[in-house]
Amino acid sequence: MKLVVASNNAGKLREFGALLAPLGWETVPQSELGVPECAEPHHTFIENALEKARHAARCSGLPALADDSGLCVHALGGAPGVYSARYAGEPKSDARNNQKLVADLAGHADRRAHYVCVLVFVRHADDPQPIIAEGEWHGEIIDEARGGGGFGYDPYFFLPELGVTAAELDATEKNRRSHRGLALQHLVERLQTRR
Repeated sequence: MKLVVASNNAGKLREFGALLAPLGWETVPQSELGVPECAEPHHTFIENALEKARHAARCSGLPALADDSGLCVHALGGAPGVYSARYAGEPKSDARNNQKLVADLAGHADRRAHYVCVLVFVRHADDPQPIIAEGEWHGEIIDEARGGGGFGYDPYFFLPELGVTAAELDATEKNRRSHRGLALQHLVERLQTRR
């Protein structure tokens, strides 16, 4: 069974493919099917993920999987949230986003933050009962980058229970603990029970 993934991120595509293959799903990146990227006009992760999944299914005629994810910082009222990738504006830049985040947190004692990932699976574009799975990964924001792995805010996302940042974890350990990894586990469980 083929499934279009509404993403062009190679890391996400590998991760999704590995977890869904045992269920009989062959994942295909939307770019291979000529599906253009979808706008993300909403203020919530769930609405953006649903929009992307329906768009990919409509354009491809296949079941679709989409995610929307980002970083929510307690002292900033949940920002950058759905705007995580473009927190410092266009063009997207991890370095500028991280600079802005550290600057915005200057003087705040509360450094709690969490990553959020919402996954949406639709059987077709008008699926009335999409499967929605969510994962959260809790940590704190630090002022100095640590580690060379990961991407985005990972070098500043500190995990107190481990004493490392997300960027200091190896890929396997990160995938096991991360918001995306947890959301994928929940999605796989839901897909198995729906059959």
